[in-house]
Amino acid sequence: MNRSKNNYTKVLISLGSNEGDRERNLETAIEFLKETEALHDVTISSIYETEPIGVIDQPWFLNIAISGLTSMPLMNLLQLCKSIEYAMGRKPCVRWGQRNIDIDILLYGDTMLSLDQLQVPHPRMHERRFVLMPAAEIAGERIHPAFNMTINELLRSCTDKSIVKELVSI
Repeated sequence: MNRSKNNYTKVLISLGSNEGDRERNLETAIEFLKETEALHDVTISSIYETEPIGVIDQPWFLNIAISGLTSMPLMNLLQLCKSIEYAMGRKPCVRWGQRNIDIDILLYGDTMLSLDQLQVPHPRMHERRFVLMPAAEIAGERIHPAFNMTINELLRSCTDKSIVKELVSI
């Protein structure tokens, strides 16, 4: 694709899995994203093992962050993420429950949007170490448009005390 970088938007995406082969689930979701050519100049964080929040009686999660550039409109990117979850067999579950894959758009350029089906920036990313730690690894200087703080600053001020352990790079 020979588009200028001006036609691209910087995105930051969070992926998580705590059901089945968690690492393979993350790898499969990344493969889907790459195959669609939705993201370019992709950077992937290390894998982090994280204790569940909300519904605590479930397996621990593996989480990663992906940053890249996209030419897709935001709602198309959301549709793609949901279609990948569906293709991977994600089942409806209770909020914060067990799932084989979860794909969340954290940041889409400087866009601030609040719809029923999507809020960007992600409305709770600043409260969650399992999101901020992988994101800080690959995009620590990115500015959160609602708080006007870097991801590194958000991580330092985060009061979440849940366990988040860095494992390996994908």
